[in-house]
Amino acid sequence: MTCPERPLPLQGRTAVVTGAARGLGKETARELTRRGARVALLGREEAALRRVASALPTDAYCWGVDVTDDEAMRQVAEEVRDRLGPASIVVANAGIAEGGPFVGSDPDTWRRVIEVNLIGSSITARSFLPDLLASHGYFLQVASLASIGAAPLMSAYCASKAGVESFAHSLRAELAPEGVGVGIAYLNWTDTDMIRDADQHPVLRELRAHMPPPARKVHPAEWVAARLVTAVERRSVAVYVPGWLRAAQGVRAALPAVVTRLSRRELPRLAARTPFEATGLLGAGGRADEARRR
Repeated sequence: MTCPERPLPLQGRTAVVTGAARGLGKETARELTRRGARVALLGREEAALRRVASALPTDAYCWGVDVTDDEAMRQVAEEVRDRLGPASIVVANAGIAEGGPFVGSDPDTWRRVIEVNLIGSSITARSFLPDLLASHGYFLQVASLASIGAAPLMSAYCASKAGVESFAHSLRAELAPEGVGVGIAYLNWTDTDMIRDADQHPVLRELRAHMPPPARKVHPAEWVAARLVTAVERRSVAVYVPGWLRAAQGVRAALPAVVTRLSRRELPRLAARTPFEATGLLGAGGRADEARRR
């Protein structure tokens, strides 16, 4: 006697993934389709999005759009609804990063990290909230260990990720009476081109090298994506990848003092060996964003 197959919780549902052209967004879209969802891929690079869509196991559609453009995102939300049906899952994954000393940093680059990571997440939520409200859906905000404990030389990224954490907490409380779930994904280093690019810059390579061994490990994007999609299935309030990140919540009040103490000791020594310089936007996604704004 064979056991009946378990139903797929995401079967036939419409899911939206921002930042889907590569890396974690691409792998999350792939995992969503594997579990039965219809997926809308959003990002700046249309050609890369089409390649991702063509490689997925089921039909997917893509839209080239800047998540910081209110009107363009509103139009995309309408088109997703017309083509795939109302979105009941939204994964706000789009993000960029830069590193280097804040003093002397390029104001436009610094501001752009905040715009994409924080403002872009809010615009994503606003654009798809009518569908999420109608479907009692689920919004997953991709955050970071940087949301819990800020690091030196990553001020824009840390500020943006702390911002999206607070935004998601506020949105969850606001939408709870409406039956919409809001989750936060706390992630550590994930094997994407952004992280690989970061390791090419001494300032960020040294930063990661001086973290405790578990905190410096880089995890495969497909492994991380599988855990995010499981969180979507469960409508989790929070997902920690890797799981030990949950423990950081219990000591987060102490982290600023610890980081400051270590920085006071280590940064002068590191700077004497390798002068700290601005990295610019990291990875192919960061370079694509920069090129499209010129």
